[in-house]
Amino acid sequence: MRVLRESLISFALCSLIACSTSEKAGQQMKTEEPLFKYLTEQFADLKILRYRVPGFDQLAPGRKELIYYLYQAALSGREITWDQNYKHNLCIRRTLENIYLTYKGDRNSEDFKKFEVYLKRVWFSSGIHHHYSTNKFLPEFTEEYFAQLVKESDQGGFPLAGGETVEQLASRLTPVMFDPAVDAKKVNLDPDADLIKGSANNFYEGVTQKEAEEYY
Repeated sequence: MRVLRESLISFALCSLIACSTSEKAGQQMKTEEPLFKYLTEQFADLKILRYRVPGFDQLAPGRKELIYYLYQAALSGREITWDQNYKHNLCIRRTLENIYLTYKGDRNSEDFKKFEVYLKRVWFSSGIHHHYSTNKFLPEFTEEYFAQLVKESDQGGFPLAGGETVEQLASRLTPVMFDPAVDAKKVNLDPDADLIKGSANNFYEGVTQKEAEEYY
């Protein structure tokens, strides 16, 4: 869903720009800084790239507005994608983001840098499973440091369930994030494994693949 949505938006963006690129835009490209920085950041096994968008400045205001609303439409479906990838993704992301925004401890430590890398990986993959392998990637900081991060952040900003305390939230998320045996694969296609029980992106609790197939 995410790939299709982003592909459609990219196609629309490119089409609008291609149809509106003028001779002036071409002249502007010739005078642009030749050392354009495509690679903006690299972490773990990921590289973040940026692209030239020639002709965007020459688009009519109405076309720019259309592109803006296409972008907003993509964002509106983001939470659905995260939730479909794994039932704990939204809670984990909001917990990590609250820490990132409000943590009062040392932000220059090696542990906090490892926390930032983990958060970026979660952002990039729309969850805690790798976007290609679908394997769960683990934090490089410890469970104890995670508890410290939670303790020294704004307590009112965490996504607590009904009646849940911050300590209970951290305890609930710790095995989900740190235990390699818990929901290890977003999609488990091993023919010898149970597709439902072995995959994290399912909406069944206590149901086997055989039971689901017999029901449907």
